[in-house]
Amino acid sequence: MVKKIALAVSCGLLLSACSNMNLTGASTSTSTAALSWKEAETNEFIPTNQKAATALIAAAGNSLDKSRPLIVATLANINVLEESSPFGRIVAEQVSGQFSRAGYQMLEMKFRDKVLIKQNVGELLLTREIKEVAQNHQAQAVIVGTYAESEKLVFVNLKLIRPVDNIVLSTYDYAVPMDRTVKSLLGRR
Repeated sequence: MVKKIALAVSCGLLLSACSNMNLTGASTSTSTAALSWKEAETNEFIPTNQKAATALIAAAGNSLDKSRPLIVATLANINVLEESSPFGRIVAEQVSGQFSRAGYQMLEMKFRDKVLIKQNVGELLLTREIKEVAQNHQAQAVIVGTYAESEKLVFVNLKLIRPVDNIVLSTYDYAVPMDRTVKSLLGRR
């Protein structure tokens, strides 16, 4: 009787282990499990966006004055420039945060009344609006960006633009992997 119980338990454990394996033999239990705090802490999304902001600052050189404000716009979907997503909004927030940590004055546009703000889109600054918004807020530069989705990557382009003459002071291009988190931010499930 003990042997039958041990055999039944062993078979149950074996079947349970097999149910968590995909056809390649890799465990799939982590695909539906919540991330741990440690995994969240080591996620590369935030540092990647901070690195992009730091690169924009470095490439701009002496053309920026820390005593004059800057504006960051929500990143737009390259295919439909009037649209964005949580991805475009959070990248803009993280870039703004890094500029602020570097000592630059960042104007918070969510609390301003003369910026194009669409429901569920964010602060979008189209080329024709950059000069007017920057002039109204006395901003020395505007950070704008776009993103393009592919099957495995999201390509991001950031530009630091001087609004008085639309001169690009610096640019930075990078890509982030299309993982579950990024898919969720883009509205893909």
